[in-house]
Amino acid sequence: MNFQAYIQQFEQILNTSDRQAPYDNEDYFNYTKLNWSRMNRWLKKGEILPHVKEKIQSITEKQEWIVITEPWCGDASHIVPFIHMMAELNPLIHVDYELRDSEPFRINDYLTNGGKAIPKLIIKNDKGEDLASWGPRPVECQLLYKEMHENEVPFDEVKIRLQNWYNEHQGVEIQEEIIGLI
Repeated sequence: MNFQAYIQQFEQILNTSDRQAPYDNEDYFNYTKLNWSRMNRWLKKGEILPHVKEKIQSITEKQEWIVITEPWCGDASHIVPFIHMMAELNPLIHVDYELRDSEPFRINDYLTNGGKAIPKLIIKNDKGEDLASWGPRPVECQLLYKEMHENEVPFDEVKIRLQNWYNEHQGVEIQEEIIGLI
């Protein structure tokens, strides 16, 4: 699906009274509402760094970017907007958004430490060959997450600390790491 279809899917989840799994679980639904707000905030105020813009615009061969995500994913609400804004800078980049928990289940080919961590960005050339994959978080944020996980920090605190990290870093590491793959 393209970005517009992904947005429509998000809106459908939030605006329907007949919630399907996992959104019939109030926690997942509330995560999704919060993620909608976060994502839209980044789409409005997030900025692509000048050197990142220049690097993206310098791509001269077609690329397909596949973003594996889910509306309930907190990290995706911070990362997907930057991927979208970056890809919009070059018409040679085509982006396809796939849901992790729906066919074609491509996530199974891009596990992180054996898990289905998202979001995941896969960059392919025009022959369909993998050039790179990235995700689920910037390295520094992933180290923070790993440390909290190892120290058995309560999930509510993990969410707050990750949110604070994303707010403090303003998408810079996301952009830097992705252009480092190009």
